[in-house]
Amino acid sequence: MKLGLARHTSQLIHELSPRHSERFLPLACGTLPPDLIESELFGHVRGAFTSAHVDKVGKFAAAGRGTLLLDEIDLLGLEQQAKLLRVIETGEYEPVGSNTTQSSQARLIVASNQDLDPLVQQHRFRQDLYYRLNVLKFHLLPLRERKMDLLPLTEHFVSTFAKVHGIAVEDIDPEFHRAIESYSWPGNIRELENAIRRSIILCRTGRLTPDGLPTRVVQNYRSSSTAGSTPPGDGIQGLNHYVALTEREVIEDALRRNKFKRAAAARSLGISRVTLYNKMRKYGLSNQRAASETESSNASSPNTPVAPFATPLP
Repeated sequence: MKLGLARHTSQLIHELSPRHSERFLPLACGTLPPDLIESELFGHVRGAFTSAHVDKVGKFAAAGRGTLLLDEIDLLGLEQQAKLLRVIETGEYEPVGSNTTQSSQARLIVASNQDLDPLVQQHRFRQDLYYRLNVLKFHLLPLRERKMDLLPLTEHFVSTFAKVHGIAVEDIDPEFHRAIESYSWPGNIRELENAIRRSIILCRTGRLTPDGLPTRVVQNYRSSSTAGSTPPGDGIQGLNHYVALTEREVIEDALRRNKFKRAAAARSLGISRVTLYNKMRKYGLSNQRAASETESSNASSPNTPVAPFATPLP
């Protein structure tokens, strides 16, 4: 599971609290159709609707005395907001299709990709729910404004993914760190996490170098490090480098579009399979499928700061 900025922060709050031994459950409100959110939150009983073939436990019940994170709460409809307000104020709710009232003892943390104040003014977010949630508020800066966090996060992800994938990392090239620091990371922590995982998967020498990072990160680093400082006579070498980076990116794109079928990718590029294999070896793309699959979720990563609120239920 790919962790976003809101979940990292919320999980840290949970782990440092007296509830750390209880469950931590996240729910991304924006990933569910409006008619399923109530069932996800409060559960349902068999026969409550057409596809309800068995009873289902909702997130409030499953969290117990732990922590429930509602991410993207700004996407909740007004009807769901009203029901959420009730459980926050009284701790009581009914599963969909049931007349039995249940009680929740979970701590609730919510996160939003948008500032909720304008949504309240536009009557898109309930004012009473906003004030009830706004007990403690944290504005989380995007990663590009927290450069001091980049290297500690990088070290953490390197250690984590090296263990997960069973790959020994004995050394990190200083240029690897400089490439990380020079990039703006519009996808925040999730994008950084995927980039480090990709580098670990492609590492075959025990040393992490910028070449294992996504092409966009490498291109940004090369351009920023050479801008205005290219020594005389290095123009052709620089041009060749950029041509190589572009060629690698085109090959990566062709492999993805053809579901990593190399023969089909070669045909789409107008080259032979042998030529494609040689270029894949040249650019270290032999394991491109595994790296791309772990990076694919990056497209849905949040590009704006999140603002979590934390409030215990009665």
